Amino acid sequence: MKRYLFFVLAGCCLAAGCRKIELVNPTEYEVLPFGEDPDADPIGMYLLNEGNMGSNKADLDYLDYRTAVYARGIYAEKNPNVVKELGDVGNDIQVYDGRLFAVINCSHKVEVMDAYTARRITQIDIPNCRYIRFKGKYAYVSAYVGPVAMDPNAQKGAVFKVDLDTYKIVGQVTVGYQPDELAIIGGRAYVANSGGYRAPNYDSTVSVIELETMRQMYKIDVAINLSRIKADAYGNLWVSSRGNYDDVPSNLYRLEPNGGRYQVAEAMNIPASNMIISGDSLYVYSVEYSNQTSKNTVTYAIIDVKKKRVVSRKFITDGTELDIVIPYGIAIHPRNGDIYVTDAKNYVSSGVLHCYSREGVHKWSVRTGDIPAHMVFLERKQTRQ
Repeated sequence: MKRYLFFVLAGCCLAAGCRKIELVNPTEYEVLPFGEDPDADPIGMYLLNEGNMGSNKADLDYLDYRTAVYARGIYAEKNPNVVKELGDVGNDIQVYDGRLFAVINCSHKVEVMDAYTARRITQIDIPNCRYIRFKGKYAYVSAYVGPVAMDPNAQKGAVFKVDLDTYKIVGQVTVGYQPDELAIIGGRAYVANSGGYRAPNYDSTVSVIELETMRQMYKIDVAINLSRIKADAYGNLWVSSRGNYDDVPSNLYRLEPNGGRYQVAEAMNIPASNMIISGDSLYVYSVEYSNQTSKNTVTYAIIDVKKKRVVSRKFITDGTELDIVIPYGIAIHPRNGDIYVTDAKNYVSSGVLHCYSREGVHKWSVRTGDIPAHMVFLERKQTRQ
C-alpha cells in the first residue's frame, strides 16, 4: 500500500510539474453493470461537464461500451501539457470527421481534439461561443460575442464560419441578441436568439442564414428567450422558449416551411428546457424556474414529430425520475434506444448520469463531473457529411 501511494503521489507531482503550480486531478475509472462488447458500435460516448462559471472546471468523461468502463475527468490525463486544462464552462460537444469539438463558452474557444484519443489538436478562438454544427468542410459556431454580463445594451451576436482544413475563421454574420443553438437544413442555418443578457427585453426571433454567402436572409418571430432548436426528418423545426420565469411560461413551438420561408405553425403548450430527436420521437424535459415561488417545476414529455402531437407526459416509466434533482442533459443511444439523462444536482458538486431502457426503466447510474450537460456518441468511423 505504501509503495502504491508513493507512485500515485509521484505521478501527481509530475503532472503538477507540467503545469507548474497547478494541481491535476487524476482520472477516475468505474466499471459499469453491463457486459463488455468488443464489437460495440458506437464504441463510446463523451460527456462534457460544464463546471461552475469562473472555476475553470470544464472536463470530459468517457463511457467505453467495449470495456464497460466509465472514465471521469480524462482531459488532463490525455493532455498533460495544456496549462489551463479544458477551460471555463463547457457549452457544447460534437464529433465530426474524426475530431471532437468542445465549445468552451467563458474561455472563448472551441477546443479541437482527436475523437479517438481525446488529445488536443488546436483551439479556435471565438468570443463567448455557444454551439457548433457542421456542413461539408466547415463548422458554424454561434456566439454571444460581447462580454459575459447582464447588460440592457448588450450587442447582437453572430455565427462564425470556420474552415476545418485550416481552423481559420472565413466568414461571420450578425444575427439576433445572444444566439444559442442552431440547426442546419440544406444550405441554411437556423439560429435561436435568446436575448438573455438583455432581460427583461428578450429577443424572440430565429435568424435564417444562407451558408454560402453568410448573410442573414430573414428572421422568424417566435417567442421570447429562445434556446434550443432541432430539425426533424419531415422539414419541421422545433424551437424552445424559456419564457421570462414570471408571467410568460416556457413553451415549445413547431415551425414549418410555407412558400419557401419558415413560420410558426403551432405552440405545443408544454414547457421545454432541452430536447433530442430519435426517429419520430422528440424527447423533452423542462426545469422551469418561477420567480414567484423561487422553485423549479420539472416535467417530461414525448412528441411524435410525424403526427405532430404529444404522445406521453413522461419517458421514465418506473418512477425513478424522482431521483433526478435537476435534469440537465439528454441523449439517446443510436442503436438500442437507451435514454441518458444527466442530473446537475446542486450545480456545485459532482452530478450523475442515469441510463434508462427505451421503455423508460432504470438500468444504471454513475457519478460524473460538475454540471454534466452535453453528450455525443463516438462511432467506429466518422466521415465528413
